Amino acid sequence: MNRAAFDYFADLLRRESGLQMTPEKYYLLETRLLHIVQQQGVAGIEGLASLLRRDEGNRAVRQAVVEAMATHETSFFRDMTPFERLRDVFLPMFAAARAADKTLRLWSAACASGQEAYSLAMLLREYGAPFDGWDVRITGTDISHDIIARAQGGAYSQFDVQRGLPARLLVKYFMQDGETWRIKDDIRRMVSFRQANLLQPPPFAAGGVDILFCRNVLMYLDMSSRVRVLQGLHGVMHPKSLLFLGAAESAGGLGGMFAPLASMPGVYVRNDADIDLPRAPGG
Repeated sequence: MNRAAFDYFADLLRRESGLQMTPEKYYLLETRLLHIVQQQGVAGIEGLASLLRRDEGNRAVRQAVVEAMATHETSFFRDMTPFERLRDVFLPMFAAARAADKTLRLWSAACASGQEAYSLAMLLREYGAPFDGWDVRITGTDISHDIIARAQGGAYSQFDVQRGLPARLLVKYFMQDGETWRIKDDIRRMVSFRQANLLQPPPFAAGGVDILFCRNVLMYLDMSSRVRVLQGLHGVMHPKSLLFLGAAESAGGLGGMFAPLASMPGVYVRNDADIDLPRAPGG
């Protein structure tokens, strides 16, 4: 692959998804785009770049490139600490704050193959009262149509369920089908999935999200794309809501939209939120 082809795809990915591509990722482009090169019958990555330059309106191939380059690493209850904080600290808060209307809306952004969204559903089911009888809705979104289709199927390999999923929950909420484990219907009904690009307007009404998991996403984006994503998240979050980022990520200094909570890396509230939670110094 020549530098011109690399630069073309780096620019396309930045514009379409905010992904940063540096020269040391040459090999990643060549590996992940190989199947698209073969499908299109072109001469290597350079040929694919030439095809798209000639046909800028070929949305299907451009989307395929973006989906191929997206990172879909996930697991059940990944980095357990955020789930423990949600269960032990924040769910009691929401149980009191939403007692009148008995609604709770959760968004798992960049959910990949669905493990995070289903983990949230199991967490709430295990919590039980006072959420019994509530209108609880969990939405998982991802940029990839194919990965969303897998999440909707709710079927996972032995390898998948061995990564972070307690044996007790596996037995309780899954059914074994040969070498596949399938989420039981009562958990699947708590979760819906749809394709969404975080650089575009989110699929929620303003103020419509109470708990938002967007973990290990910002770290792959350029600075301007991080701000755009956070602007979108801010717009759909309820004034008294929570944003969970990855432990190594920060929303600090990106437009002043969010304030970190004290002693809770990766957990944020809207900067204009009237919420009784201790904020980190300077937040």
